[in-house]
Amino acid sequence: MEVQNVMRKGMLASIPMIVGGIPFGILFGSLAMSNGLSPWFAIAMSSIVFAGSAQFVALGLILMDAPLWVIISTTFIVNLRHILYAADLVKFIKHLPLKWRLLIGFGLVDESYAAIRPMYGNGTVTTENGHYAFLGSFLSFYLMWQIATIVGGVAGELIPGMSEWGLEFAMVATFIGIITPYLKTNQFKSIAPYWVALVSASITSLLLSGLPNNLGLLFAALVGVGMGFVSSKQIPRTGIEEGVK
Repeated sequence: MEVQNVMRKGMLASIPMIVGGIPFGILFGSLAMSNGLSPWFAIAMSSIVFAGSAQFVALGLILMDAPLWVIISTTFIVNLRHILYAADLVKFIKHLPLKWRLLIGFGLVDESYAAIRPMYGNGTVTTENGHYAFLGSFLSFYLMWQIATIVGGVAGELIPGMSEWGLEFAMVATFIGIITPYLKTNQFKSIAPYWVALVSASITSLLLSGLPNNLGLLFAALVGVGMGFVSSKQIPRTGIEEGVK
C-alpha cells in the first residue's frame, strides 16, 4: 500500500506538466504523418526514444536525409542537459540496484525531474521510497506521450495544417511552470542563486541564439548552472537554512 501511495504522489505531482506535454506529443505525431512517415515509425520513436526535443530534432534530420551519425550526434548534444539532472539525482538513487538506475535513466525527462526532485527536498519522499514516486511520474508521462503521438498521427491525417496551430507553445509554457516555483520566496532557502541562474542563462541563450543545433541552449544551461552554483556559495545561509541543513 505504501508503494502505491508514493507512486500516486509522483503521478499527482506530474499532472500539470502532463497537461502541458499533451499538445507537444500531438504535434509530433501530426508532423510525422504529414511528412509521409509511417505511423508505426512515430509510435516506435516515442516508445524507444521517449525524448520530446530529441524526437523533433531527429525527425527534421530524417526528413533532410541526414546521415545516421549526424542524427545520433545531434540528438546526443540536444539531450546533454540530462547529464545535469542525473548528476543531481545520483545522491538519492546510488544505493538502488542497477535495474532501477537504468529505468530511472531511461525515464529521466525534464518534467519528471521537475516533479520529483522537489519532493526529496521537502521531505515528501526519502531515498528509501523516492524511486517509486519517480516510477509513478515516469509511467504517467510515458503513457501520455504514446497516446498523444497516436492521437497526433490520426489527427494529422484527418485535419491538415495542424503543425501551424502553434501547439509547440504548450511546451514553452510547461517549462515556465517548471522553473517558477524555484523563483518564489521560500523561508527555507535563498532564492537569489535561482534568479542569478535564470538571468545569466537567459542572457547567454540570447547572445548565442545563432549557433547551430541549438548549441546556444546547451551553453546557456552550463552558464546558468555555474553562475547559480557560485552565487549559492557567496550568499550566507540564514539561521533557518542552517537548521534545515
